[in-house]
Amino acid sequence: MGSGQVNERDTMTDISKDLELVGVTKRYGKTVAVDAINHHFRPASYTCLLGPSGCGKSSTLRMIAGHESVSDGSILLGGRDISHLPPAKRGTAMMFQSYALFPHLTVLDNVAFSQKMKGVDAATRRKAAAEMLELVDLSKLADRLPDQLSGGQQQRVALARALITRPQVLLLDEPLSALDPFLRIRMRTELRKLQQELGISFLHVTHGQDEALALADEIVVMNNAVIEQAGPARDVFNAPKTEFVARFMGGHNVIALPEGHFAIRTDAVGLADQGQLEAAVTAVEYQGTHVSVTTRAIGDQEITAVIKDAEFFENPKAPGDTVGLTWAQDSLHRLIN
Repeated sequence: MGSGQVNERDTMTDISKDLELVGVTKRYGKTVAVDAINHHFRPASYTCLLGPSGCGKSSTLRMIAGHESVSDGSILLGGRDISHLPPAKRGTAMMFQSYALFPHLTVLDNVAFSQKMKGVDAATRRKAAAEMLELVDLSKLADRLPDQLSGGQQQRVALARALITRPQVLLLDEPLSALDPFLRIRMRTELRKLQQELGISFLHVTHGQDEALALADEIVVMNNAVIEQAGPARDVFNAPKTEFVARFMGGHNVIALPEGHFAIRTDAVGLADQGQLEAAVTAVEYQGTHVSVTTRAIGDQEITAVIKDAEFFENPKAPGDTVGLTWAQDSLHRLIN
């Protein structure tokens, strides 16, 4: 991304405000897509709405944007109820998954389009669009058409077009899903950098756990139309509260013990001759720096241990071997369901 955007950053930081959902519900006929959710998003933060397909995350984002009506509840931005305002009057901007660029317009004119619709004169809107292209490091491509750009470049154009409206909150609907894996990693770094430079709130919908962990200050995990858990990314990963969150975030086992159900990170489980549980090795997978050992324990529980490669090969295991599974007691996190 471009640098030296001090004036832009200062201007946009000053208008950052709180976003809050109060009892927000979305119904499609008899189907409840979002069920009375409440959440306060921290200003000037990067938040990922995370969950499987059909959990309600995209419906939530579209209600905030004004592209879906709110069945019940309120959406507050800076203490103002924006639930019934048209998208252009909300103080939000949406970047769509498809980017939705106009194929017949140049990059510069795509970015300037919303200003043209507002009646801004040509010189003013083109100057503003040029500043946005500098922000996303695309000034040299201003005269190209969208089909002359790579996927990553098209995404930056879509970002610039959204940011030219000076939003208080930028909404991103799975913006990286169309990119190849290498470019996806590069672009999430640039998204994070841009959010920090501008100092506005980014609200990003994804079903990718790695993406959410890499980007987010806060993760909001949705499941079956409700918020299952929300908090700082590290807290959600290290201390899942429900079995769904533990399994969906990955990197965890869910273990049933006499005292209840617990989550434990796969890298917190060790192998020994004797341990808290006896298990049979069912699969061994070399992963470079680590080896993933899948076992089956009492109660037909599948439990995975991720062992450092050097440690594993000092005492290797094979499918069919009996092992003891060990862990520190403080590695267990009690689940509420």
